Amino acid sequence: MSDPKYSTFRGPLRGQILFAIVFLLAALFLMSQLGDQTKWFKRTKFFAQPRFWPMVSIGGMVIFGGLHLWKLPRRKFVTADYTEWKIWFFAIEWVFWFLAYVMLVPLIGYLPVTMVFMPIMCWRMGYRSKSMLWISVAFGAAVVVLFKSFLDVKIPGSLLYEYLPGAMRNFFILNF
Repeated sequence: MSDPKYSTFRGPLRGQILFAIVFLLAALFLMSQLGDQTKWFKRTKFFAQPRFWPMVSIGGMVIFGGLHLWKLPRRKFVTADYTEWKIWFFAIEWVFWFLAYVMLVPLIGYLPVTMVFMPIMCWRMGYRSKSMLWISVAFGAAVVVLFKSFLDVKIPGSLLYEYLPGAMRNFFILNF
């Protein structure tokens, strides 16, 4: 989908303007957070300062992101850019699914959330047969049992488990 007018640029042009803008905005946001997230200590060597290397790397991101945006062969949005954004959004969708999963585990519990999310993810990926959905539920339960019981991974209990009776509550917190 390269434009013949820009024949000196050998790569695809679709999505480049969008990538350059998003990258530069993200770098500027990170640069704005340096003062709050890092420190500059007295009597510490210059290159050992906690703020130095993040400042160098994010400064490079801002400079090179700006240069990339400035030197782009095409600076107008075209249909291919919007198509590319849709493709990127579909990839970002999985990040939102994962964030929802991570936010629900402390509230509902590792076992119930995993057993609900596994068939949802299978359905989302296109595996819609009943057998595949039940296999995903069984796999989710097996993962929880493996991680919590056999591998002894410490995952905090949920708020929902607090409402269970004493012995059952302890059992669920330790194993599920």
